[in-house]
Amino acid sequence: MRGRVSIHFDRAENLYADWPVPTCIISDGPYGVSGYPGDSHSAESLSEWYEPHVKAWSERSTPETTLWFWNAELGWANVHPLLAAHGWVYRCCNIWDKGLGHIAGNANTRTLRKFPVITEVCVHYVKAARFQVADGMPTMQDWLRHEWKRTTLPLRLANEACGVRNAATRKYLTADHLWYYPPAETFVKLAEYANAHGEPKGRPYFSTDGKRPLSVNQWSKLRAKFKCEAGITNVWHEPQVGGSERIQGRRNGMQYKFRSLHGSQKPLKLIDMIIRASTERDDVVWEPFGGLCPGAIVSCHLGRKYHAAEPIPEFYAAASERLQRSVFPG
Repeated sequence: MRGRVSIHFDRAENLYADWPVPTCIISDGPYGVSGYPGDSHSAESLSEWYEPHVKAWSERSTPETTLWFWNAELGWANVHPLLAAHGWVYRCCNIWDKGLGHIAGNANTRTLRKFPVITEVCVHYVKAARFQVADGMPTMQDWLRHEWKRTTLPLRLANEACGVRNAATRKYLTADHLWYYPPAETFVKLAEYANAHGEPKGRPYFSTDGKRPLSVNQWSKLRAKFKCEAGITNVWHEPQVGGSERIQGRRNGMQYKFRSLHGSQKPLKLIDMIIRASTERDDVVWEPFGGLCPGAIVSCHLGRKYHAAEPIPEFYAAASERLQRSVFPG
């Protein structure tokens, strides 16, 4: 442990209960391609392998939590139903395009009979907020509409509540796919109007404890953080890690099994981008399958709290030395 950055020589499943609640989870675990010691041998077995981890993530996460799930396309396809079943909502599939240099002339398309693969995916998920009502646990969209309808006020009056002509009804209380999350200030206007003019016996409206409506701060915490700089899309053109950033298969004069220690080392630039996009200073980042723990270096520089687990001795040693060299050179 260094400051607020912790890399544990252990398996993540032994540590989840002791880690603080995550704002961001970076998963770079098995791909089902036998790529490293402990990787699954086939993508079809990944769902079973990930199940205890996904269950733990779901239990410890909140609606503020973002999950970045790195994998191969087929690996992700096999794990997606598991994530959805545990309340993770798909936002976007981001493509890491490593460029033609990744092929390096080694793809025999005549034998493989497919186009050369130069990509991995980093899939963006958020934890769905759920609300308890008498007849079930609706989504945020359904709960907002449910609460307004309880007031017995016509839907058109939501526009008056928000001080707009028709945006509130069309965006925030709609039942179709065009629904928008109401900003915190807009939500408060809806709640205040509902509690002032709605059926008295149904008050409080837009409350989760039956005592008072949700506040600005409480409402804001029911959605994951996200910010995107202009010009960034879901296709990330970034070469495979090379040069001084690449961790070679050598430590203290001893040669590792492979020349390059980690077969899919992630560029610090991409890890920096996803942590910045989904967290703020002092937020907690988890990297359950640490590998070379790129999140540790980025979290240190950005002022995030960080916890990772890595049970493979060579990876753990390399990650610890890398952190020492990059962040604590003295």
